[in-house]
Amino acid sequence: MTNYHTEFEEEDRSLAFHPYNVLLTLLLGSICALFLAFSGAYIYTLVQQDVPPIELPLLFLLNTIILLLSSAAMNWAKKAYLMDHTENYQKALWYTIILSLIFLGAQFSAWNMLFQQKIFFTHSTLASYVYVISALHLAHVIAGLPFLAIFLYVARTKMKEPVSVLVYFSDPEKRLKLNLLTKYWHFLDLLWIYLIVFFYINYFIFR
Repeated sequence: MTNYHTEFEEEDRSLAFHPYNVLLTLLLGSICALFLAFSGAYIYTLVQQDVPPIELPLLFLLNTIILLLSSAAMNWAKKAYLMDHTENYQKALWYTIILSLIFLGAQFSAWNMLFQQKIFFTHSTLASYVYVISALHLAHVIAGLPFLAIFLYVARTKMKEPVSVLVYFSDPEKRLKLNLLTKYWHFLDLLWIYLIVFFYINYFIFR
């Protein structure tokens, strides 16, 4: 197991400047810049317009746990891949997809709670920022789901015989893509945690 991890880490370092790796780095950097810009605009509006901050429903915190579990499942998929464990690999991909779908449904429920509090998109500029920022994060989760589905589909169709399993697990390109998808999923997790902390800190400071 240690040899597998060492081999994977060495291969990851050797592919640091692979076009896919560079593209993902640029993508994550642009996403960070986008959310930092919205964060700055939120604080500016909060200070300039002197309006009370939006209190997020507790379901937003529950969504954080769901997203953490999906990220853990994605990490399990990566470890199962390194250990050539077909069954666990497919299970982990399934769990990641299911938990991500649960996150999507829970997020719609969280927005519905805001609606019940009469906090609509047009309620205030701050409310619109909350909806836009959380919707943008949701969009990035949705954008990752087709890639998860492709990985699962390929795993189920290509991993039926010992030879095909061996070929699948020894494919460097698949290793690279799985590693990049895992990084993307962990990034979405960290980004969501940042947003939740950001909104709650601003609520307690400016309420």
